[in-house]
Amino acid sequence: MIERFAPNRYGTDYVVGDIHGCHGLLMAALDRLGFDTARDRLFSVGDLIDRGPDSPACLKLVFEPWFHAVRGNHECLAQDALDNGAWPLWLENGGRWALKEDRASLQALVDAALARMPYAMEVALGATRIGIVHAEPPDDWRDIEQADPMLRRHLVWARQRLAGWDTRPVAGIDAVIVGHSILERPTNLGNVRYIDTGAFTTQHLHVEPLSESLARLAD
Repeated sequence: MIERFAPNRYGTDYVVGDIHGCHGLLMAALDRLGFDTARDRLFSVGDLIDRGPDSPACLKLVFEPWFHAVRGNHECLAQDALDNGAWPLWLENGGRWALKEDRASLQALVDAALARMPYAMEVALGATRIGIVHAEPPDDWRDIEQADPMLRRHLVWARQRLAGWDTRPVAGIDAVIVGHSILERPTNLGNVRYIDTGAFTTQHLHVEPLSESLARLAD
């Protein structure tokens, strides 16, 4: 359900918004930042696949030791299509790339990738704890410990905080970073930072150091 990471004592920790198949955009962004795969870590808010030009390459990132991602609703759509036959919903939401893939190979890739993609991550930055989920955290971060199917759905699909412009801080955590909801620029609501800038249409994929995330939340 949740994976926790100790402080990175050797390099810089970054976070990236919804990649959505835009592998080239990601690699270009990391190159501009001087990202060092031997020392730095990149944390993703999920939705690695669909809409953009290279979903398989993006999904395979989870096997890199420097890359860590929570699962997003698009990974859940893929799983539901492959496991339960819910293809129409996935195809309507950017999954048509899957029709060009070998079914058995795709099933194996998705299964292996999802085994590495928890619903939530918690990253230590010094004494500060930063939570990462795809769409929306619960009101109390500690509730994530519960293996509740409704909570899992909330973590990958919900937009209630954004719809209500809810600035109440999430309890039990210093900060939370999410994607899922496309905004013109990264936006803060309480201690929650939204960083999905719609890379597949805008060609802008937001990547920032976690230290900058904290600084922006403190503004």
